[in-house]
Amino acid sequence: MAAAAKSIPQDPKYDHYDYPTVSETAHPGHPGHTTPEQDAQVHQLRMKLESLGYTERLDTLTLLRFLRARKFDVALTEKMFVDCETWRKEFGLDDLVRNFDYKEKPQVFEYYPQYYHKTDKDGRPVYIEQLGKIDLPSMYKITTSERMLQNLAVEYEKIADPRLPACSRKSGHLVETCCTIMDLKGVGVTKVSSVYSYVKQASVMSQNYYPERLGKLYMINAPWGFSTVFGVVKGWLDPITVEKIHILGGGYQKELLAQVPAENLPKAFGGTCQCPGEGGCMMSDEGPWTNPEWARPPKWATEKPAAINNEAVNPGIIPTGEQPAQVPVAAPAPVRAAQDDEIKAAPALQ
Repeated sequence: MAAAAKSIPQDPKYDHYDYPTVSETAHPGHPGHTTPEQDAQVHQLRMKLESLGYTERLDTLTLLRFLRARKFDVALTEKMFVDCETWRKEFGLDDLVRNFDYKEKPQVFEYYPQYYHKTDKDGRPVYIEQLGKIDLPSMYKITTSERMLQNLAVEYEKIADPRLPACSRKSGHLVETCCTIMDLKGVGVTKVSSVYSYVKQASVMSQNYYPERLGKLYMINAPWGFSTVFGVVKGWLDPITVEKIHILGGGYQKELLAQVPAENLPKAFGGTCQCPGEGGCMMSDEGPWTNPEWARPPKWATEKPAAINNEAVNPGIIPTGEQPAQVPVAAPAPVRAAQDDEIKAAPALQ
């Protein structure tokens, strides 16, 4: 059983936090609620990765997330981390996060809105996706699968910094996860295959390279039969993941508003927020990360990426450019699915 909340053991070489580092809830293996054995596994993993030449992202919070994703199996976690770092290097992510300009975003959002907007009652960033208008052929006239994938990766980087640190400062406790609202309104039979394919492919990046970021998932306006399918699929998922997922039909407002304050939820979903400016809530990027009281410049904007000596590291599978008639996909580094505790795709679409 995890010990009572405490300050996390910090490594002076890698741990330089300017926000709270203890989780609010006492879940075993989470920061501030680890056992001596788990603390030792963090140290063991860090030593192994240092011996392979890695010097970046070896801070305690990051290593704990990867360890939780692999049930604190150090060998499996080492492989997951190495695969992730190989993908980051080959994908050029350190440069992308600094320089990527998704200028076609407003046009893409006409078909597929994806945005962060304020926080839920637990201080998590709220992430909203609307899948009903997805039209991949039309979208690929505006952008490419490669650029959509690049944007997805850059947004994941911005969640890690500056969004989550700002939310942690405002909340007074560590915030490591997001509250996702996935709107399925308009997802009919004719769109099931493309929506399913996109969600499944895009989630590969999440499960393999950004573990332990799912706090809650609300799938709203779920079509008839959706819950029945999920009832079958949830038997394959980790119970901890199942507890995070809520499948709701058209009458979702009461349950959603119990998690997201009305003033933080866009009016289109039953809240009262109507952000001013062109594009409204979906283009505002409103949240603690844009408030000077809580926001700080992200480290990736102020630090130069360090060289990584991983020539001897087993290379992962790297996504190549655009593929005709396919959705954006981050090719996964091989992982053992039985060890995953993150949702791989929208469960009821699997």
